[in-house]
Amino acid sequence: MSQPLRFALIGTGRIGQVHAASLHRSEDAVLTVAADALLPGAERTVARYGGRATSDALAAIAADDVDAVVVASPTPTHVDLITAALDAGKPVLCEKPIDLDIARVDAVRERARSAATPVVLGFNRRFDPHFTELRRRVRAGEIGRLEHLSITSRDPEEPPSEYVAVSGGIFRDMTIHDFDTARSFVPDVVSVTAVGLRQFSAGIAAAGDFDAAVTTLVGAGGESVTITNSRHAAYGYDQRIEAFGSAGLLEVGNVTPTLVRSTSAAATASGEPYRRFFLERYRDAYELELAAFIATVRGQDTSANPSPGFEDGRAALLLADAAEVSAREGRTVAVDLS
Repeated sequence: MSQPLRFALIGTGRIGQVHAASLHRSEDAVLTVAADALLPGAERTVARYGGRATSDALAAIAADDVDAVVVASPTPTHVDLITAALDAGKPVLCEKPIDLDIARVDAVRERARSAATPVVLGFNRRFDPHFTELRRRVRAGEIGRLEHLSITSRDPEEPPSEYVAVSGGIFRDMTIHDFDTARSFVPDVVSVTAVGLRQFSAGIAAAGDFDAAVTTLVGAGGESVTITNSRHAAYGYDQRIEAFGSAGLLEVGNVTPTLVRSTSAAATASGEPYRRFFLERYRDAYELELAAFIATVRGQDTSANPSPGFEDGRAALLLADAAEVSAREGRTVAVDLS
């Protein structure tokens, strides 16, 4: 049996805690060092999950007892930390986006493309078991030729205003996940048309951003994708996909704690509330994302559901940039993801 991979975790905030828990639950991984510019956060993490704490991310990446790196720090640090991992010859799993500026992404693109070690982007939804099964059945031809994909993604409530101010906007922060999901079905997108909406949040509007958006993508083969986003949904975390093809339709609905439904004089076919938080909805996806990364590092066959790489992260950012232009200028934007 292979020895567990020894990991450095960079960033111990909310998403860092998700990765720390996944590393702890995996039989194929061990947290060796947690690094955070705010040392107490790293110290609390290792007190719970083991390893040592440091405020020096570069030293953690270069450490001799580290085999692989997870980057869960703020977005402006991602490019430098990916570069440091490449310099150290360490495989890296980095949270999305690579950066908010495509120029910074392109500055390290060739380095990432030619690297002998994997660079994987944290688009965890590719590993959601329900979405994975939908994609498998679409690829198997169950609905014939895919003609339209509909993605619904709504958060339970808007993020704090201080987060909105540095998020890069709804398309780079929220829709970027949906852009990657769309490309896992329709990889060759050639145009983007987006409408940004200000429907309910004065705070988001004051930041110059949109609180809802509807985006249409067109693929090179004529496929269409519609992405519906909102920063709030009174009924919970709304995550659905519908795939329509020449021979039928497949869909994934929202996830509830159980599938039990109740019908009575008070309500018809009522069920339990949807998950309220992305960490609840996608816990399995994060664990499967880590397992796929470890398999990639070990050179195992992951062709059935490969981890998204640097080029996928770049493509998602290009689509987000195009959607931003489209929404603000009221026009369709042609894209070239090559």
